[in-house]
Amino acid sequence: MVAVTSPDATRMRYAWRVCAVTSLGLVLIGIAGSTLNVALPAVVRHFQAGPLESGWILLSFLLVNTASLVFFGRVADLLGRREVYLTGFALFTLASLLAGLSPSVGFLIAMRVLQAVGAAMILANGTVIITDAFPPERLSQGMGVYIGTMSVAQLAGPTVGGLIAETAGWQWIFWVNVPAGLLALGVGAAVLRRMPRRPRQPVDALGNVLVFAALSALLLALSEAGSRGVSSPVVLAGAAAFAVLVPLIVWAARRSENPVLDLRLFGGRLLACANLASFCNALARSALILVVALYFQAARGVDAFEAGLSVLPVPVGIGLASPIVGMLGRKVSPYALSVGGALLSAAGLGTLALTAGARTPYWVIGIGLFVAGCGSGTFLTGNTTQVMSELPAGSLGVVNGLRVMVMNVGIVLSVGLSLSVLTSSVGPELRAQVYAGTLSALSPVAVGQLMDGFQRAYAVLAAVALAGAVLAALARPQSAAASRASTSR
Repeated sequence: MVAVTSPDATRMRYAWRVCAVTSLGLVLIGIAGSTLNVALPAVVRHFQAGPLESGWILLSFLLVNTASLVFFGRVADLLGRREVYLTGFALFTLASLLAGLSPSVGFLIAMRVLQAVGAAMILANGTVIITDAFPPERLSQGMGVYIGTMSVAQLAGPTVGGLIAETAGWQWIFWVNVPAGLLALGVGAAVLRRMPRRPRQPVDALGNVLVFAALSALLLALSEAGSRGVSSPVVLAGAAAFAVLVPLIVWAARRSENPVLDLRLFGGRLLACANLASFCNALARSALILVVALYFQAARGVDAFEAGLSVLPVPVGIGLASPIVGMLGRKVSPYALSVGGALLSAAGLGTLALTAGARTPYWVIGIGLFVAGCGSGTFLTGNTTQVMSELPAGSLGVVNGLRVMVMNVGIVLSVGLSLSVLTSSVGPELRAQVYAGTLSALSPVAVGQLMDGFQRAYAVLAAVALAGAVLAALARPQSAAASRASTSR
């Protein structure tokens, strides 16, 4: 008797192989970013870099990566997702190798830019490739595993980065990406199938340049606002440039037959509200880890390693919730998961805001962090599945690029917003002590003043998360509303 394999079983085997490849890419990029955050002082000391150069080691990657996502989403729609995705792995791996060989800080920043281009190719297409591979009724399962891998990077990155920087040298922060990148490139080339290409159309060069310039100006303004203040010439110039470029982007999109940012794709309420909800969740989620790490160092006087361990309930919650929610996705709609996850995030942050204090028991803080992490994992799985499953196949790449770009902008904004609110309760002379984590050694009065700032920061993040829940609720699919109306008849 010859065993017969059903088409559904064959498709699912391929889908899970695709999920493994794309998840490896997400882990690679996530760990590469988080390890450098920990090892940055070692890099700065090696090159004797100044404050501006030190900031650009990190900022250059974020600016180029975020501003390139929509572009590579469009390019993949036109030239082939598999080809663009694998090219991204090759660029990221090559840039990592060269970054470890950098003779100067300027060359290192240039390699970070090349890393960002490769990362944009990967991030703009990973979710799309999963969406193509999984049948609609099983998409939430694959998306749950894919989103859950982010927690692997958040868990392993800081620890791995500190260990490598102390034992092997800062160069290995970059070189450790090389074997992982080569593995991902080889496995991806073997597993991913060639997708039929759409008819070749010219790329909107003017639109690409304008989008890149506008996002670069906005991200520069947001990143500098936290340290220099909103009245800084750099912040004002960046904001003004963004305000001027936005109408030009709209004009360019309307005159192009094939715009990089097709405004017609973003006119519906579902997509607009879902992306805004994703922005709110990213803003609250990213700032939470930063604020809590500062709390343990500045208010409780623990070292950076112990502070890093203290924030682990957040990635643990994301990592546990995402795959579990993915399995529930066959019975619970992505819309419900998105709304429920956003409310859970707000509840966790609200708990932290109500219990913030210099001597709050850790188990209380841990519960708030874990609930917020579970909420983010639930929301990310539901929101991503909802957006990707509601789109026409021809626009998946560009819309996914916009989705990831919006989340990245939320991450950048969260840093400036949270630090501004947090340090508003202490004078300018004490702010450096907050950032250095040494305020607890000064006086209980200073710590008490700082705790007011932590309460405000938690409250602001909780309000942002709650706004995300409202926006997620407004992103109700039309089909669901129509179904309910027909049922009531």
